[in-house]
Amino acid sequence: MKFKSRADAGEALANRLVKVEGHGGPVLVLGIPRGGVILAEIVSRRLGAGFDIVIPRKLGAPGNEELAIGAVMEDGTEYVNRYLVTALRIQPEYLADEKAKQMAEIRRRSAAYRRPGMPYRIEGKTVVLVDDGVATGATVIAAARWVKKQKPDTLVIAVPVAPAQTVEALRHEADAVIVLETPRDFGAVGEFYEEFKPVTDDQVMDIMRKNDLL
Repeated sequence: MKFKSRADAGEALANRLVKVEGHGGPVLVLGIPRGGVILAEIVSRRLGAGFDIVIPRKLGAPGNEELAIGAVMEDGTEYVNRYLVTALRIQPEYLADEKAKQMAEIRRRSAAYRRPGMPYRIEGKTVVLVDDGVATGATVIAAARWVKKQKPDTLVIAVPVAPAQTVEALRHEADAVIVLETPRDFGAVGEFYEEFKPVTDDQVMDIMRKNDLL
C-alpha cells in the first residue's frame, strides 16, 4: 500500500489511534521534524490532544551520512547501533564529533521551531510519538528514550510504515507501537508515498506558529 501524501498518512494514523482504548491522563502528540510534524498535527487535532515537536538527529556513518549508526537528542540522550559501530570500525573520536555536530543542528532547529525557553509538559501524560515512517528506527528510539526521562504515564510510538524487524526493536522502547504497514521489502520510507517532497523549515515553522508554539 502507498499513502498519497503525508497528510493522507496522518489521517490514516489518526483513524487507527482513535480506536485505541485506555490511557492515563491527557494526551500529547509529539512530531519528529521535519516530515513527522505534518502527521503529528493532524493526529493531535483528530484526537483533541496537545501538540508539540521533539528533535532527534541521526548519526551518520563515515563517508555515508545516510547510513544511521545511531541518533542523539539535544541533552545527549542517545541510541547507538553497537553492531554497526563495531562492524564499520568507527572510532570513538568520530562518534563524539558526529554527536557534537548533530547536537548543534538540534539547537539550531529548536531555536527556529519552538518559542525560546518554552518548557515541555510531558510528565503524567500519554505521549504519542509520531514520524512519517521508520527505516532503522534510530531517531525514533533516541526520541523515545528522551521522552521516557520526562516521566510520561504512557508512551506510544505511531508511524504509518516500518519494516517488521524495526517494529520489534521499537517495542522495547515504548508501551505500545502502532504501525499501519510493515512491508516485507523495505528500501526507504519514501517508497511508500506517492508524493514525498522534502518538508522545509518554513513549513514546520508555519505549523508551530499556527499552534501558538512559536
